[in-house]
Amino acid sequence: MSLALALVALTLLCPWGAVPAARRLARLLPPRAASLALTGAAVLLAGGAVAALVGLLHVPVLASLERMPVPQLAAAWPVAVPVACAAGAVLAVQAVLVALRWRGQRALLARAWEAVGDRTAAGDLLVVPGADADAFALPGRRGRGGRVIVTAGMIRALGRTERDVLLAHERAHLSGRHHLLSCATDLAAAAHPALRGLRSELVFHLERWADEVAAASVGDRRVAATAIARAALASSASTGPDRRPGLLLSVSTGPVPRRVEALMGPAPAAPRGRALRLSALGLVAVVVLAVASGLGSAYGLHEYVEAVVRATQGR
Repeated sequence: MSLALALVALTLLCPWGAVPAARRLARLLPPRAASLALTGAAVLLAGGAVAALVGLLHVPVLASLERMPVPQLAAAWPVAVPVACAAGAVLAVQAVLVALRWRGQRALLARAWEAVGDRTAAGDLLVVPGADADAFALPGRRGRGGRVIVTAGMIRALGRTERDVLLAHERAHLSGRHHLLSCATDLAAAAHPALRGLRSELVFHLERWADEVAAASVGDRRVAATAIARAALASSASTGPDRRPGLLLSVSTGPVPRRVEALMGPAPAAPRGRALRLSALGLVAVVVLAVASGLGSAYGLHEYVEAVVRATQGR
């Protein structure tokens, strides 16, 4: 039994070690691969933690299915009920936090669409009046396709080629469905506090992904870097709407100096090298360990309850 509990503890602790490994690996990968790796790691680690807690919560349920009353289970295994109650309390907190985060995301998206109103878009582009310089990718909602929202102030702040970079950047967010990756990681972070360290890293790599698409579309990395710097500078001087970073992705989010510096260098090449292999192996090992521990603890708890029932009934 102590082995099953140890596996549960290991599953809950693994994300604390996996986050630094995931961040290290992401910095060695091209932006697209880094974004997918961060999101996949966050979802799997959160899922493993939830599975381990559900396994603990189900101990009294499994006993009742074996026709073993809870008082009898408590007598045979004194820590069963307290541990199950603790797991249930943690799961309840997780459920509330995830629900609140999901509700906040949906409310933010609804407010953004309400602000758009019935304005007519030219394809996927909607230019809204206003002196503030702002631009962001608005995901689709209720049958309405995604939109690139740009204020008149942002249009005036950029030259023609720079506007092309801006539009290509925001369209890359929509076509890549980057908001889904961001939302998944955000919800995973609500389920396990260690995963909060992946949110800002993911936003950076999503922006880098869109930056590279924009640079390729105009064929000049320096022009793209200049456009992103000017758009971010114009946006920082304005008072645009309050948005949760990562859901409504914008050219001005993330650490802009790091993004501009990356664009001033060569395009990301296929990753290789010993550091990459070690980082990848480290992250995969921790994630696999967390998921396997979560599933193994659930199976071990089930087997232990059955053993307790058989021992009790055999007396």
